[in-house]
Amino acid sequence: MLVKTFGSALFGIDAITITIEVNIDKGIQFFLVGLPDSAVKESQQRIEAALTNKGFKYPRQKVVINMAPADIRKEGSSYDLPIAIGIMAASGQIEATRLDKFIIMGELSLDGGLKPIKGALPIAIKALQEGFKGMIVPLENAREAAVVSEIEVYGAENIKEVVDFLNGDGNLERALIDTESDFLSSFSRYEFDFSDVKGQENIKRALEIAAAGGHNAILIGPPGSGKTMLAKRLPSILPPLSLEESLETTKIHSVAGMLGKNTSLVSVRPFRSPHHTISDAGLVGGGTYPQPGEISLAHHGVLFLDELPEFKRSVLEVMRQPMEDRVVTISRARLSVDFPASFMLIAAMNPCPCGYYNHPDQECVCSPGIVQKYLNKISGPLMDRIDLHVEVVPVPFKDLAERGTGELSQAIRQRVMKARKIQEQRFSENQDVHSNAQMSSKMLQKYCDISDAGRSLLKNAMERLSLSARAYDRILKVSRTIADLEESADIKTEHLAEAINYRSLDRETWGS
Repeated sequence: MLVKTFGSALFGIDAITITIEVNIDKGIQFFLVGLPDSAVKESQQRIEAALTNKGFKYPRQKVVINMAPADIRKEGSSYDLPIAIGIMAASGQIEATRLDKFIIMGELSLDGGLKPIKGALPIAIKALQEGFKGMIVPLENAREAAVVSEIEVYGAENIKEVVDFLNGDGNLERALIDTESDFLSSFSRYEFDFSDVKGQENIKRALEIAAAGGHNAILIGPPGSGKTMLAKRLPSILPPLSLEESLETTKIHSVAGMLGKNTSLVSVRPFRSPHHTISDAGLVGGGTYPQPGEISLAHHGVLFLDELPEFKRSVLEVMRQPMEDRVVTISRARLSVDFPASFMLIAAMNPCPCGYYNHPDQECVCSPGIVQKYLNKISGPLMDRIDLHVEVVPVPFKDLAERGTGELSQAIRQRVMKARKIQEQRFSENQDVHSNAQMSSKMLQKYCDISDAGRSLLKNAMERLSLSARAYDRILKVSRTIADLEESADIKTEHLAEAINYRSLDRETWGS
């Protein structure tokens, strides 16, 4: 008897429907075809043990299973459940009339229990597009898949519950969530707040500008000056995720298996902080069967690279193209996968190997030229993509000893959101541009016009401070953001002056 069940394969952050054809005939052999990997091939042993331990019969006949389309690689253990259901239906233990209405996915334990899978959300989206009535998934994935409210999502704890449901002998409870209220209930929860920071007002100002315009920033200062502490608080002043951004971010985390149990949506902006020993593939994504890397997991959020010069140069260089295009393409001989990668880069570093160059109290012990050599570990093209260079100095004791709290992140966020609203209106005709940091050269000419006095200031600054030519566009973008924070239609000379101050690492005299 021939029976068909339906599952899904992940391709990037999207899903492809897989038809699982099960045929049982005379004989004793087991055949599984359709380009399965080792985890799929091993499903026979898991299925046999699960069915036996739940009181069902495993057919002692010739079983042929084809997973179509046969030219797409099937990987992982999440096909255990649809294969097992197909085998039981083909052997007459399940009523097969409802199988074509459901996408069925889940990994089987030997005792018949169901373990969670990756990518439940993109699978649910594909099921809706393909016209399926619903999905049957492990209970822990039910809330995630139920974000797609137009289809029926049923969560099961074991294979017996699935069998009873398909036979009409038992009822699985449909997973229902109010996506909007579930999202709004936790979209502003942040562990860290800027009110905890003592002093460092100039650094807070720089990070506010970075958040308002979506600019990349680098914090450079001695050990213990608060670089990491400040960076961790940046997400708390970014505008809240929109529901559309939340869905896209959740898809990436779902494919990577990074969602927690019984989670529906990623409701706060991601903050990813990989260690400096990370590989190229770990940062941008990759592998034999491409998976999203840290830059994609930071999509719509912050990627924080602490101790930037300690990262391998090759790892940093592969970020250059994704930082500009906001998407990373992983190409292999048989496939090419795109992962979104629209993130804010915040980096931190010491000014020299000993850490005390330009320190107000401690003397740097590095020999001449060592400071510049240390800075040269970061290439010019990468530094060119970082808009704000912020020098961080240690907080004096009188500031540390203050009992009062600083300005709340919520207050800073309100100013950031006002500036983002101005940019949203400015770029309403450009769907791919959402913030000042994403402006093209043509858009700079249109939106960043400066007065003769401002042009003279910028010319003198570039000549007297030995600023490189590559700093020109960045200064204009940052000054546009500063003007937006003050709700000024024009870029004034004071806006330009502050933006110029944030290009310290472009000065030829810095570190020499």
